[in-house]
Amino acid sequence: MSEQLKKEWFQDPGKNILAGIVVALALIPEAIAFSIIAGVDPMVGLYASFIIAVVISFVGGRPAMISAATGAVALLVVPLVEDHGVEYLLAATILMGVIQIILGILKIGRLMKFIPRAVMIGFVNALGIMIFMAQIEHIFGINISTYIYVIVTLVILYVLPRFFTLIPAPLIALVVLTAVYMYTGHDVKTVGDLGEIKRQLPQFFIPNVPFTMETLMIILPYSISMAIVGLVESLLTAKIVDDATDTSSSKNKESRGQGIANFITGFFGGMGGCAMIGQSVINVRSGANSRLSSLVAGMFLMFLIIVLGDLVVQIPMPILAGIMVMVSIGTFDWGSFKYLQKAPRTDAFVMLITVLIVLFTHNLAIGVIVGVVFSALFFATKIANVDVEQHTDENIHHVSVNGQIFFVSIDALMTKLDFNVYNKTVEIDFGNAHIWDDSAVDAINTIVSKYEEKSNQVIVKNLNKDSHKIVKELSELNDEHLA
Repeated sequence: MSEQLKKEWFQDPGKNILAGIVVALALIPEAIAFSIIAGVDPMVGLYASFIIAVVISFVGGRPAMISAATGAVALLVVPLVEDHGVEYLLAATILMGVIQIILGILKIGRLMKFIPRAVMIGFVNALGIMIFMAQIEHIFGINISTYIYVIVTLVILYVLPRFFTLIPAPLIALVVLTAVYMYTGHDVKTVGDLGEIKRQLPQFFIPNVPFTMETLMIILPYSISMAIVGLVESLLTAKIVDDATDTSSSKNKESRGQGIANFITGFFGGMGGCAMIGQSVINVRSGANSRLSSLVAGMFLMFLIIVLGDLVVQIPMPILAGIMVMVSIGTFDWGSFKYLQKAPRTDAFVMLITVLIVLFTHNLAIGVIVGVVFSALFFATKIANVDVEQHTDENIHHVSVNGQIFFVSIDALMTKLDFNVYNKTVEIDFGNAHIWDDSAVDAINTIVSKYEEKSNQVIVKNLNKDSHKIVKELSELNDEHLA
């Protein structure tokens, strides 16, 4: 057995098994809730969580990360289920998997390097807020017993680890407080109140949809949206787990793995899913560091449904809500308030706009994309400043250009040039500049033409190697112009 295999699967098996058990318990109410959002039977979400968690444990690129049915994907398919039914949802999930596999093969993971830190902070904070907001309906406005269960759960979660760490505190809270509920019969909502859990295994079947171009046109837009949202959330969650565990992961392998998992789940009656930051945080904080935790989470989830279904439905929701509140507090980057004061205004704005867009749309991918776009615009504007120094020495008019010359900076360059020069040699020095694109080359053509219209001889000099190459290939200048 290779060292890599041991590390990925059998490192600290006890901790990983216990962590997986905790995660499985936390997956049940989430999967049921997401099924309700999508307008399908609760088992569609539970089957998806089981299959995705198990499959991704083998083919994913980020050990100890939890993937299952998610709200981000569920929100996208509501119109599809309303208009065409669950069979079309399953077909769309299969196609979603195919698209993700293709994107993984195309190494979509490389795009992670284009996501700035400000966007990452905004993404994390938005997730923390969303996790907390999702618990509000299970905590507030119900009764005193609910408040007591939540408070006691949080006390166990924060106090117990200071004295005892052998068993994860969330697991202790779940077992002890569920036993208390079963003994006392307090008036609190339970998992069973969310929806019916059927004690049966998923079965393989091909979605009952016409295999026609019309069907493809119906499901393709949904599949593309699901694939992109799923990958954005999964890759960003993988980055967060990387940072939390001080390890690295293969983002392209994770992309392919997400595709394989979704492709398979569609044939077993499950909806689409992706990585779950809340459950991943629970997993890591419970001591997980290997693929075994993800496998146990999926397997134990199905064990809970098939064997312990009668007990699972009696788990009080305030306990699970309390655990997720802890997760939301731990997920939120509390250093953000200091970041807002010290970071450049543009970075602070990007962080805030990412949070607001995610909270407004409930779509993590849209928030991240908007954040990246604003970051790119601010960066382009920042580097678009061009300095131009000009002076005339006898019959030579010297022009020195400093800065990055590309489509954004061209206007600034053109407005700073003095074209009121006649019958001279104009030397344009690009020694402290870089030519980036065709727009910049076209601007050079225009500059040379404007000077030559006034009987000047123009020489473009000191282009660096890359700038000289692009000017030589795309411009209208001849060798007499270049020095």
